[in-house]
Amino acid sequence: MSLTPTRGALAASLVCAMACAPAAATAAAATPPAALPLYAGKPLAGASVMFGDFDVQKRLDGAAGRMAEDPKLPNAVVEARRTGKAGHDDALGLSWKNAWFSTLRLESAPLDLRPYLATGVVAFDLKVNELAHGGLAFRLECGAGCERKVSYVAPARAAQGKGWQRLRYALSCFHRAGDDFGAVTRPFALDGTGAGDVEIANIRIEAGGKPNASCPDYRTVSVTPEPLGESWALDWWMPRHQEKLAELARRRKAGEQTQLVFLGDSITHNWEAQNEALWKEFYGKYNPLNLGYGGDRTENLLWRLQHGEVDGIAPKVAVLMIGTNNAGHRQEEPAVTFAGIRRDVEELQKRLPRTKILLLAIFPRGEHKDDGLRRLNEQVNAMLPGLADGEKVVFLDMNQAFLDADGTLSKDIMPDLLHPNAQGYRIWQRTMEPTLQRMLR
Repeated sequence: MSLTPTRGALAASLVCAMACAPAAATAAAATPPAALPLYAGKPLAGASVMFGDFDVQKRLDGAAGRMAEDPKLPNAVVEARRTGKAGHDDALGLSWKNAWFSTLRLESAPLDLRPYLATGVVAFDLKVNELAHGGLAFRLECGAGCERKVSYVAPARAAQGKGWQRLRYALSCFHRAGDDFGAVTRPFALDGTGAGDVEIANIRIEAGGKPNASCPDYRTVSVTPEPLGESWALDWWMPRHQEKLAELARRRKAGEQTQLVFLGDSITHNWEAQNEALWKEFYGKYNPLNLGYGGDRTENLLWRLQHGEVDGIAPKVAVLMIGTNNAGHRQEEPAVTFAGIRRDVEELQKRLPRTKILLLAIFPRGEHKDDGLRRLNEQVNAMLPGLADGEKVVFLDMNQAFLDADGTLSKDIMPDLLHPNAQGYRIWQRTMEPTLQRMLR
């Protein structure tokens, strides 16, 4: 079965009327002021500076504040402070260590940012004091329950110790078709991971200006191959890739046949990383290869496939599940995630022409059926049968096996409401086994 789309079909699946959305928004509002100062020596009138971790944020009322209350990360510390750039207290500082997530953000009365969308930029001064073991991202609210972010990891590390720099991002970096910027209450946030210390000043929304920092095109990012660049993955992601290539070379030299390959993200990775005994019990006889990488999105898997991770083998079956991080990391439109999965399937077909592909629905996440990220994934899952022909590519949705009758996802199966534990992996194996056995014959 050929999955190569026509040029028109690909454009239809990837391009979402972004070009016309800012123009429509601009027409709905008056000409904006040349600049909206969010933090220029002090916060915008009535606004507050908040800081904290993923679960808890508090107001920065004095010169400095500290948080170390997260019971899940007992050694984590997040500190915020008022500091100076050109004058006293005209800048803000954030330092953090051992933190999965830290944030320094502005919270205001509702702001109508629609007039700025067409040509506007978000501009600020940034000084990176320490970031050897951390990462940065910048984030804007885009409506109720909607936030968009741009990662800034490698450039931020390169800027360490080099003083203040002025960054300008086009507001379109934080805007998708359908987003509502008419009443934004969280107009800017700086997020950190790992460990670091940075300062920020002169945060403004400007009606015009030339961006000097770039962002990926959200319409094509899922199909543009690249390694995973998150700060917490830099130490292990590429070494894991090299280890897999070395293992493939060893198997080829030894004449070992790899009958079964699993490909995906952390949910697949954890078969090997946290449930090795079950992995060997269920699949050891197939000399399996685990190509799951924590944090991977469709574009990261595509890069790995194009850089040798299935070259020189001919497994009977490849089990593929990918896409939940496209939703979790970017709140990505389902059609864009689907396009990424389609490209991964195409690449597998190209490189493993004799292998059958068992394409799994993205597993459920979030406790309840109305969880926003679960809903995004379910919309992707509804499209996936279109990639299957029932022979070379088989689609299997076994999500109901993980859920209660009312759609609740139990922490007894996925303690963090995303990753299965041993019980969850047993459910996966038991539910998938009849289909897998038919494909292995």
